[in-house]
Amino acid sequence: MKQIPTTRLFLLLAACTAFSTGCNKSSDTADRYTAIKEAFGTRIDPNNLADYANQGKPAYINKDNTAGNGITDAKATLGRVLFYDKRLSIDNTVSCGSCHNQRFAFGDTAAASMGVQNGLTIRHSMRLVNARYSDEVRFFWDERAATLEQQTTQPIQDHAEMGFSGRNGRPAFSALLAKLSDVGYYRELFQFVYGDMSITETRLQECLSQFVRSIQSFDSRYDAGRAQTAIEQQPFPNFTPQENTGKNLFLLPPQFNGTGVRVGGGLGCAGCHAPPEFAITPGSGNNGVIGILNGNGIDINNTRSPSLRDLAGPNGQPNGPMMHNAVFRTLQSVIEHYGRITLAPGNTRLDPRLRPNGSVQQLNLNQTEVDAVAAFLRTLTGNAVYTSEKWSDPFR
Repeated sequence: MKQIPTTRLFLLLAACTAFSTGCNKSSDTADRYTAIKEAFGTRIDPNNLADYANQGKPAYINKDNTAGNGITDAKATLGRVLFYDKRLSIDNTVSCGSCHNQRFAFGDTAAASMGVQNGLTIRHSMRLVNARYSDEVRFFWDERAATLEQQTTQPIQDHAEMGFSGRNGRPAFSALLAKLSDVGYYRELFQFVYGDMSITETRLQECLSQFVRSIQSFDSRYDAGRAQTAIEQQPFPNFTPQENTGKNLFLLPPQFNGTGVRVGGGLGCAGCHAPPEFAITPGSGNNGVIGILNGNGIDINNTRSPSLRDLAGPNGQPNGPMMHNAVFRTLQSVIEHYGRITLAPGNTRLDPRLRPNGSVQQLNLNQTEVDAVAAFLRTLTGNAVYTSEKWSDPFR
């Protein structure tokens, strides 16, 4: 029998070993994510992540409240799973996505959102689109969360919303962490993202806030017009005359007489919702809407708002009722509210910008102006945010 030279035999053995090792490595990689694959199919694939970290945005967008929690594809992907997972509620019936629906720019068409065991939110669910693009770093209508990170887990611990309150016989937040640790796809996802399976509140906050900050909308008709125009006050070539009129009314400050009555100029909306982000300015007071959702009395502490982008949906209708108490259901009614501000007894936090010369604002609006501003607000609506798979429910 012919012998194989020692050197050649060594090379053959080495090649076989390398081939075998490579096959095992490939098999190991596939086996590592079996629970993820079983739960999500191809919708969540650790080896082929959606782009969250490197999304483009217009050069004129400058405001950003990301701070030290920059978006990564891996953490935002885990945040997407957490956002839509009903296991984050005590009875597996409610997720973050239940109250923040992609079809409505991550808002809700109900005045009060349904929580666990017939619980209801005490304020209307705020739209989350473009939550990242603001100088305001505080969240919730009353700004009780100092950061978006802190905000993300507070609804989970709310007794009525997702129920891990630790009150009245309900489990505390620690029970949720233990619950998620028993879920196979979370063990695999946390191992993939962090290198170990430890599930903590800090990690949940980090990933949820990254997913929320990734939700952006910059493909509106406003953005198309802004890209073609050097100065925002100039007419946008893709706007109708009514929309350009509404834009100027939105941008220009009003001129008031000594008793707060508008005698010229625009409506001054940009004084609180400055373009191109259209976010609320930090340190704002309340806007004169102080009613309580499903109750009596007053609530003067609501001083934040979402971006005005995607205030309306692609069909031109509002993405749900507006204000913290859902009191307005049309764009025209919101604009008319600012036309004549009422200072109710007990409201000590009305924004000074709504009290020109010490008197409550009276804009003397006519229907043409109201309709023009409403038409302009509809130009702030994008497209992809309503349909993009990377922001969709991976459990469906």
